[in-house]
Amino acid sequence: MKNSITSKRRDVLKTMAGFAASLLVPKVVRGEKASAKPFDWADDSIHYDPHDHKWGMGVDIDKCIGCGRCANACKIENDVPKEPFFFRTWVERYEVHENGETTIDCPNGAVDGFEKKSGDDDVLRSFFVPKLCNHCENPPCVQVCPVGATYQSADGVVLVDADYCLGCRYCIQACPYGARFLHPVTRTAEKCTFCYHRIVRGEEPACVEACPTEARIFGELDQKASPLHRFKRMNHIGVLKPALNTEPKVFYANLDMEVK
Repeated sequence: MKNSITSKRRDVLKTMAGFAASLLVPKVVRGEKASAKPFDWADDSIHYDPHDHKWGMGVDIDKCIGCGRCANACKIENDVPKEPFFFRTWVERYEVHENGETTIDCPNGAVDGFEKKSGDDDVLRSFFVPKLCNHCENPPCVQVCPVGATYQSADGVVLVDADYCLGCRYCIQACPYGARFLHPVTRTAEKCTFCYHRIVRGEEPACVEACPTEARIFGELDQKASPLHRFKRMNHIGVLKPALNTEPKVFYANLDMEVK
């Protein structure tokens, strides 16, 4: 009888140990899946190898007019919750005043554009800055995810597997660009994916397609014929928060020192 109880206890301990070990497996498995096929789609006609690409985005601040069409297109394309404060991409307005102060506003993510302010006679200059996930080469969000739900695909795009996501918010806290949010219904982390479901089909992200002034440029980083490669070569390029060494793959032309 005693041996039987001992045996059962051993079985229970082995089961518990196996379960605990399984919690560590997803991160490794996701890495393997990410290298082979980082995104699941139902259309078998799509033939996309992430190893053949290295994606990035350029933003020309001088061309952005703050119309908000990019933010609105993103909301529609990716079914982002309509409530305020949920955005995969948004646009901020910077106003530099005579006293050296800089004010920043972003009404409803700029989905409806910006209204002209009254009493702004002391404004020396103003400009608009679109923002989104920077798809970092060294993404802090990937490092802190305990189950590998946030991962980097072979083509450089940082994605979130909702089936793995625990909703722990670690990645949201780790992102230095404020580019993530917790979906109010699914309770999983969400962010810009460069419209991955579109680029695997050879299409541009919705925000790029919707921009009337071509302020956003999407393309290959490692191909000299790419529009993004030309954009980087022809402009003075900067990135957000360079001191963090995250190596963003969203590049800004004419980036002002006031931008945070």
